[in-house]
This record gives sequence, structure tokens and C-alpha cells, in this order.
Amino acid sequence: MSLDAMQRRRGPHVVAIGGGTGLSTMLRGLKTYTENITAIVTVADDGGGSGVLRQELGMPPPGDIRNCLEALANVEPLMGELLHYRFTEGSLKGQSFGNLFLAALNGISGGSFEQAVSRMSQVLAITGRVLPVTTTN
Repeated sequence: MSLDAMQRRRGPHVVAIGGGTGLSTMLRGLKTYTENITAIVTVADDGGGSGVLRQELGMPPPGDIRNCLEALANVEPLMGELLHYRFTEGSLKGQSFGNLFLAALNGISGGSFEQAVSRMSQVLAITGRVLPVTTTN
């Protein structure tokens, strides 16, 4: 284990609360200093693709959660591009693949949004932990 990795593992314990672009941007920077990150993320979005998934599937909107998971992810660049991809036509126009991926995990997790977030965290090998502020719509 490199010295940098040991320092990040022993780094400060940080809890960040928020949502939107600001939180995910901050998390992207924080993970270079510490592995001990907990992000508590708002799920109040009702616009765009997140709003559609919220309305049609009765789940919390995944957008801000997805952005934070992406920020803390330790994956190949192609996977990052895939999660960020937005469909440009058809009935999926405007939807991000990452939001759909999280919605699918929610479905196979019996509607447990918290479990879906946990499973996506494992798939993306994230640094730290991402928690929705609530698990109800």
C-alpha cells in the first residue's frame, strides 16, 4: 500500500450534507484526501429525468444520488461515461443511463431505495458512503 493510500485511509472523517452539483463536485475533491466520507444527499428533485422516474416508479429521484456515486466511484473511464450518458431520442430522451441503472437496482431490490444505493455503491467501488436523506418518495 502506498503512503498516499495509507494517508487517505487514516484521513479525517467527513460528513457532507446537500445535493445538486455542489455536493458531487466537493466529494470528487474530498476523496483525494480521505476515504472516510459519508454523503447525506437530498432527494427533492422533481424535474427532468429524475422527476419522471419519481412520478412513474414511485421512487425517490435518483439524479443527485447518482451524481454523488459517480463522484466517489473508482471505475474505468468508460463506465463513468456510460453512467453519465443521456439518451437523445425516443421515449428515453433526456434520461441518463445512471438514473435508469439505479431505478433497475431499486426494482430488483424489492423497492428498497437504500439497498439500491448500497448495491450501486458496490458495483462502482465507491470511496466512502452515500446515503439518501430519506428513502420515501
